[in-house]
Formats: sequence, C-alpha cells, structure tokens
Amino acid sequence: MLDTLYLKIAMLPMIGVAIFAFVKGDGPERHVMGTYLLGWLAGLILQDDGQLYQDFQWILFLLDVAMAGTFAFIVWQSRRAWVTWALAIQLLVVMSHIVYLFDVRPPVAAFYTVLNLASYGILLTIGIGTFWAWQERRAAGLE
Repeated sequence: MLDTLYLKIAMLPMIGVAIFAFVKGDGPERHVMGTYLLGWLAGLILQDDGQLYQDFQWILFLLDVAMAGTFAFIVWQSRRAWVTWALAIQLLVVMSHIVYLFDVRPPVAAFYTVLNLASYGILLTIGIGTFWAWQERRAAGLE
C-alpha cells in the first residue's frame, strides 16, 4: 500500500496530527488518535489488494464498524463535541461500505473517494480537538 511517493506524502498530515495529539492532547484526543492509527495499520495489513476493486471486503467493513464503536464509546465517556464529529464521519465510512455491499451502483472510485476524504475529515477533527484541549489547559495555567 505504501508503494508510491504520493501515498507516502499523503501520510504526512496523519503523522503531524498524531504527533500533535499525543504531545498536546488529553485522553480523548490520544484515544481517538490511537484508534485511528491502529485502524489504519490494521487496514493496511488486512486488506486484500488482489480483490480491492472486485469483491466486498468484510474484514475492512468490520474494522470500520469496530472503529465506529470505539469512537461511540469515547463520545459516551467524553464531554468533547469534536469526538461526535469524528464518529459521524466514521459512520459515513461504514455507510459507504453498506452502499457498496448492496450494489447501489456507485462507481468504485466514488467509494474510495469517500473513504479518503473521510479519513482527512477525522484527522481534521482530531487536530481541532487537540488544539482546543491544549488551549483550555493553557488558559487554566496547567501548561
């Protein structure tokens, strides 16, 4: 999966947000980022590149459902609004899998576009949430 320069460059926002979340974030930011990174790594390991454009990949669907479940648990435990947005975007990914499963005839490129843009949306919400948590700590004089 990381065989092209484009994909390696596209990883830079993820690495930047991950460093920011782990260094400046609180518990929810770190947990959501950790879930995101584990899901990304598991997706790289578990996807079947040979069947990428032909068959429904149940393992990736279940992985995305598990990530949505983890985000839902963090929403339930946390008082942060941005986690709800991350969950909503992850549910969009799950729904894209379901649309593809039921063969509603979207082009496969549209399916992967939704997955990629949702990934950046989740990174954006994590980055915003980390920034807010960092600013709250600075305003309280804890940092």
